[in-house]
Amino acid sequence: MRILVVEDERDLNRIIARRLTAAGYSVDACYDGAEALDFLEAAEYDAAVFDVMMPRMDGFTAVRRLRERGDATPVLFLTARDAVADRVAGLDLGANDYLIKPFSFDELLARLRAMTRRSAGSAVSVFTCGDLSLDEAAHRVTRGGEQIELSMREFAVLDCLIRSKGSVLSREAIENSVWSYDWEGGTNVVDVYISYLRRKIDAGREKKLIHTVRGVGWVLREE
Repeated sequence: MRILVVEDERDLNRIIARRLTAAGYSVDACYDGAEALDFLEAAEYDAAVFDVMMPRMDGFTAVRRLRERGDATPVLFLTARDAVADRVAGLDLGANDYLIKPFSFDELLARLRAMTRRSAGSAVSVFTCGDLSLDEAAHRVTRGGEQIELSMREFAVLDCLIRSKGSVLSREAIENSVWSYDWEGGTNVVDVYISYLRRKIDAGREKKLIHTVRGVGWVLREE
């Protein structure tokens, strides 16, 4: 999933981005609310983590403007402002969750998982397609009860496919979900990771789950 981190403390911004990347997220980062609105207009994000006190435009103003233009991207406020009135104000403006600094990264990850599940209309962190199972919280994939070891990027591509089970995803849609703006790679990177996943998930099995729709993209489904 793709996350936007909006935090003006650059060291903290880098730490958050690094930890989220290590957890398998694709991460873009910016340093004020005005810049965040540009990012959110240019790409689709599964969630955004906003600081409140920032230069140019604070987090409250940015999220209010985000909601006014009809953008429902899930937002978590991450801030040192711990007064009840501040939390209420942030939630009333349209934020989905609120976490106080200093915070546990494990809690931040858990809240992001819960927030994105609610946004997707799912109450669980386990997604299935036939005998294939992906557990986001445990970062575990099995097929037919057999555990499959995936790299972070392979897991992210499969997560993208299984969340949209039955729907065809284009190369651009997968790239936008899995890779951040500053990624520099070849145009066939999605093809390469689909190939990796096929070898690990479908190779040697009678029933294939990953299918190519020529000229359009890929779909995860039972046939």
